[in-house]
Amino acid sequence: MTELTAVEKTQLTKLEKKLRRNVGQAIAQYNMIEDGDRIMVCLSGGKDSYALLAILMILQKQAPINFSLVAVNLDQKQPGFPEHVLPQYLESLGVEYKIVEEDTYGIVKEKIPEGKTTCSLCSRLRRAVLYKTAKALGATKVALGHHRDDMIETMMLNMFYGGKLKSMPPKLVSDNGEHVVIRPLAFCKESELIQYSELKKFPIIPCNLCGSQPNLQRQNIKQMLNDWHDKFPGRIESMFTAMQNIVPSHLCDSELFDFKSMSTDSEIVDGGDIAFDEPEIAQQSVEQSLNSNELQQVNIINIS
Repeated sequence: MTELTAVEKTQLTKLEKKLRRNVGQAIAQYNMIEDGDRIMVCLSGGKDSYALLAILMILQKQAPINFSLVAVNLDQKQPGFPEHVLPQYLESLGVEYKIVEEDTYGIVKEKIPEGKTTCSLCSRLRRAVLYKTAKALGATKVALGHHRDDMIETMMLNMFYGGKLKSMPPKLVSDNGEHVVIRPLAFCKESELIQYSELKKFPIIPCNLCGSQPNLQRQNIKQMLNDWHDKFPGRIESMFTAMQNIVPSHLCDSELFDFKSMSTDSEIVDGGDIAFDEPEIAQQSVEQSLNSNELQQVNIINIS
């Protein structure tokens, strides 16, 4: 392994500090990790899960609470999977780990016709194995390596293809109701995780089962968002901020907001009919218009 240059060491220090701060913020904001927790870190061999484990190991030493980590990799028996890479790497770190062997690859290949995307079935099978492992290991939390961009892409996928305004939450209860799943990288950008992975020289293991499929809808969404970011810097950040500022009264879900009972006796909710106006600009504009001599007459249009 080649030694980092002085410039690269400085870059790594700054980047690691930023990632550590973002992960710490997510953990605190959503109460992801509590004193005495045993965190099962799901390690795929990709950049994101490597970064997740690295940052959690740093925080484990610095946090005012005590929690333990156990890294778990699911060997899905993909052809050519380098079985030695992860054990060697994890042993070098001195972290507790477990490699679970389960031929989910064979099941997916048997059940999914050639040319069809395998993600849905693969994901369900993988979750089932990981939840079973978490229970066996006595883990109180299951940590996944999904980052901010994954969450935005999932929201767009659900909007475009699923008809739902839904994304990956930073914290949830597992499908079987037995585990709390957390995503400590929720505030981390993928571009920074890529850079971190390169500087840390993680032994990346490519996934030949799902990530390489050219017809994935997620890949199309990712490309669209990347193009949008290149043309309009800052839009992606604004989208993620929006995911943390939901206004149910200004959407259309009657399960989240009681539209039926609204009347003129109701309170004004979240600015009334100000849907997009910036508050200060909107108020100034109204006051100027009402005080202007140009506003001589108000035309009322009757709709019959």
